[in-house]
Amino acid sequence: MIVQIRVDDRLIHGQVALLWGKELNTRGILVANDHAAEDATQAATLKMACPAGQKLLIRSVEDAIKVASDPRGKDMRIFGLVDKVSDALKIVEGAPGAVGAVNVANTGRFDRSDDAAKITLVTNVILNPDEVEATKKLVATGVPVIHQVGVTDAKADVAALVAKLG
Repeated sequence: MIVQIRVDDRLIHGQVALLWGKELNTRGILVANDHAAEDATQAATLKMACPAGQKLLIRSVEDAIKVASDPRGKDMRIFGLVDKVSDALKIVEGAPGAVGAVNVANTGRFDRSDDAAKITLVTNVILNPDEVEATKKLVATGVPVIHQVGVTDAKADVAALVAKLG
């Protein structure tokens, strides 16, 4: 089971590598990113950033859905990483019951969409119109959706943040 999917532009980085796996008590990291799954250089960089003791899978979003849906993994504690809310939504919808929570932590800074059309949901979460809609749909799935950058930071309810958008 994917204990939590973290939406983070950077995918694996120091905080993820050193703190979140321990906090969530996971043994595996599933990076669900179409670009990383196809780019050997990015995959190699992610492998270097992965902490010892964590198994790393780098898959396309569609293949990540297959991993999450596989009954052999239902008792595994997996930490999922995506760089867009829309990818987290695809996994939640494509693998019902296989995702415990979604943490919309850091996203939107590097998506190359029109900055004038983006809104800041909360610090570090800057969404273009498509990602706003994906966030609303994600909240509507019933899977808990939070915003928590660091393990010691307070959790914010993304449903409440989205409700303020109107």
